[in-house]
Amino acid sequence: MGNRSIRLAAAASVATAGMFVAAVPASADTDVCAPREVGTVASGFGTLENLAFDGRGGLLISDGSLIGPGALRRIAPDGTSGAVAEVTGPGGIVVDGDSVYLATGNTTAAGVLGTPDGSIVRIDLATGEQDTVATGIVMPNGLGLLPDGSLLASRDIGEVGLTHIPADGGEPRVIRTDLGSVNGIAVDGDTVYTVTTFDLVNRLHILDANDLTGPVRSIDLPGLGPIQSPDDLTVGPDGALYIALNLAGAVLRLDPETGTSCRVVEGIPMMSSVAFGSGPGWDPDTLYTVGFDGTVHAAHRVHR
Repeated sequence: MGNRSIRLAAAASVATAGMFVAAVPASADTDVCAPREVGTVASGFGTLENLAFDGRGGLLISDGSLIGPGALRRIAPDGTSGAVAEVTGPGGIVVDGDSVYLATGNTTAAGVLGTPDGSIVRIDLATGEQDTVATGIVMPNGLGLLPDGSLLASRDIGEVGLTHIPADGGEPRVIRTDLGSVNGIAVDGDTVYTVTTFDLVNRLHILDANDLTGPVRSIDLPGLGPIQSPDDLTVGPDGALYIALNLAGAVLRLDPETGTSCRVVEGIPMMSSVAFGSGPGWDPDTLYTVGFDGTVHAAHRVHR
């Protein structure tokens, strides 16, 4: 995630002509695997990294830039937008009631050099006031809010791993480096999901929020890792995971219990994040996506 043109070029070079992508096993339910119809919500932004709905009619996006600072922006259902806050290297976004948590310093340079200039900021959605929750983090990318109020951030370049940010304001601490190039994070109750991006075989890892350093259940994702590049993910209303495949330009629907999967969206370039609509003006049955091409897409279910 983040401004990753350097990373994507390196990943793409791994894939050579003649390699075949493994077939994706289809779910038994053909309706949930039906292809969705894709449209454009808004375009013309910079490198879009993440998205989240604020519950009050807005879609929040992490808008990065190759020149100058990036920003957290808010898009209305009619496609109009405005800046919420200017930050460098905006990454993961988590909305919690009247507050939004945003990872900053999510840049390729920070990951490669190990520069601890990343932070987590909290922004009041009503007043716009900001406060810094944590500093000294290297390239906080994916972001998740745990049931106890603490946060979990990922790093997928350099010394990859997961960083825990205590709810009481304690120092951030790297708690795992054994899961590969972890990227997107989704939290569902006491269950934490994360996917890897740059491994030859990418995986979904399933952790217990109450025992983050304990046992992990992992599911191999279909296809050759470097040309799929799983990025962010979300838990759908059906309990399945919907994973943005960046280089493949697709959304993978995966049942975390059985491991069966199918693609439900195709043809969205450099997709970085995906979420179902939430709040006034946003369809809860529609998948909304952002990508490095600066476009927000909507993938509607086709009713037959």
